[in-house]
Amino acid sequence: MAQLRHDYEKFVQRDVEVVVVGPEDAGSFAQHWREGSLPFIGLPDPRHSVLKLYGQEVKLFKLGRMPAQVLIDKAGVARFVHYGHSMDDIPENEEVLALADRLNDGAGSEIEG
Repeated sequence: MAQLRHDYEKFVQRDVEVVVVGPEDAGSFAQHWREGSLPFIGLPDPRHSVLKLYGQEVKLFKLGRMPAQVLIDKAGVARFVHYGHSMDDIPENEEVLALADRLNDGAGSEIEG
């Protein structure tokens, strides 16, 4: 999340809303957001509803959810999805920002993940 916080203004400039979904309950999630002064939306998902909706993996031997990034256009269509195999397997912000630029320029139907 530090990576997202670092470039948050670049996302805002592109009219991109950052939403982080996590497995914690609402109280734990809210506390983490307050302590970290995170500028984007945090959505607690203790029942894994969002996880199941987008097909995010859970690997118990790696202590939980694998990272996933989904870029959804304003019509609600997922235009890019990246499922990580470890916590180190996360696309760089510049890659996601470039994809957002393509969506904003009308080339979104060509994006594949």
